[in-house]
Amino acid sequence: MKKSSIETSVGLFVLIGILCVGYLTVKLGKMELLGDNYYSVYADFNSATGLKGGANVEMAGVKIGQIEDVVLLPNIKIARVKLKIDNDISLSVDVIASVKTAGLLGDRYLSLTPGGSDEYLAAGERIEETESALDIEDLISKYVFSSEGE
Repeated sequence: MKKSSIETSVGLFVLIGILCVGYLTVKLGKMELLGDNYYSVYADFNSATGLKGGANVEMAGVKIGQIEDVVLLPNIKIARVKLKIDNDISLSVDVIASVKTAGLLGDRYLSLTPGGSDEYLAAGERIEETESALDIEDLISKYVFSSEGE
């Protein structure tokens, strides 16, 4: 009788442990199980250097979404970034998307600057105004190689 009681309590303990691990996996992985609290919009950049899926999308320093995917459009040779924006946030049609760096050598993220329009982007639409990242390596190489000839 005691043996089955111990086995039942150990089984219950293992089940609770598995449920806790599952919960943490969903929360830390930022996965959505019940309904999607995001809508998708797109932004096209000449250079999306350093941007990757899962990076933050911020407005006024506050996270409002994340980057879902970065792909190259082969016909026009530009990078298309798919953004997942919280449903609570409405983006005006004249919003500006800029690639920024967290700190001097930090990860890249996307910063959105709100516009003044009364019209808003719908799911699946594209942000027209974009600013690619400032590539420090290109600036340094231009400076170094331009001063060699002097």
